[in-house]
Amino acid sequence: MEPREAFRVDGCSALVTGGASGIGEATVCELARAGAQVWIADIQLQAAEKLAAGLTTRGLQAHAVRMDVTDAASIGAVAAKIERLDVLVNNAGIGHVGSVETTEAEDFDRLMNVNVRSVYLVTRAMLPLLLASERKGSIVNIGSVAGLIGIRQRFAYCTSKGAVLAMTRQLAVEYPRQLRVNAICPGTVETPFVEGYLDKYHANEKEKVREELRARQPIGRLGTPEDVAAMVRYLVSPEASFITGSLMTIDGGWTAA
Repeated sequence: MEPREAFRVDGCSALVTGGASGIGEATVCELARAGAQVWIADIQLQAAEKLAAGLTTRGLQAHAVRMDVTDAASIGAVAAKIERLDVLVNNAGIGHVGSVETTEAEDFDRLMNVNVRSVYLVTRAMLPLLLASERKGSIVNIGSVAGLIGIRQRFAYCTSKGAVLAMTRQLAVEYPRQLRVNAICPGTVETPFVEGYLDKYHANEKEKVREELRARQPIGRLGTPEDVAAMVRYLVSPEASFITGSLMTIDGGWTAA
C-alpha cells in the first residue's frame, strides 16, 4: 500500500483573509496544493484575482472575493457566497510603531479595529458555516510574538496581538467539540508588511535595520511566509486533530532566548 501524502486537506473549503499577499498568499498556495478549495479574501480584489487565476491555471481550486475585514456588510456579502466552510484563517492585519506616549488615540483605535475587531467580525459571520462543517471546523488566527512578549515601540501592536491570542483560547474553550481554534505567533517574517515598515521608518538604513531584525532571532534569519503557511496547513489537517487552544511560535528561537 502506497503511503499517502501527509497533511492533506482534500475537499476542504477554506477562507484566508488578507490572502493576496505575504503570509496570506503563501497560506492560500499551501492550502490549495494540499487539496483545499480556497477563498482568497482581500480588500485588494485585483491582487486576489491574479493569485486565483495563477492557481487555477495549475489545476488548483481558488476563488477571489473582495473583503474589507472592518466592515460587517462586506464580510456578510462574502459569507452569503460560500455554501460550505471548513477552515478559516484570520490573517489580515496592520502594524504600528510607537510607545504609549507617542501612540495617538486614532492610531490605537485603527489597530484595534483592523487587528482585533476584524477577527471578531469575520469569525462571527463565518461561525454558522464552520459549525455546520462535517469535518469539524478549524480556525487559525495569525497572531505574533508581540502578543506574548513586550517589544519596544510596539504598544498598540502588542496590545492588539495579545487580544487575538486571548480570543483564540476563549473560542477553543467555548466550542471544544465543534471547532478547533489555534493561533500562530510568528517572529519577524520577510513580507511586504516588513518592507513597508523599513521603507517608512528606516529608508536610509534598511540593510542595517534588516540585519538587526535577523540578529534578534537566534536562528539568524528572518522567517518566510512559507514557514508560517506550512504550520497553517498542519494545524488544519487531520494529523492535528488533538490540537486546540494552542499558540504556536514560529520565531527562530526569539521567545526562547
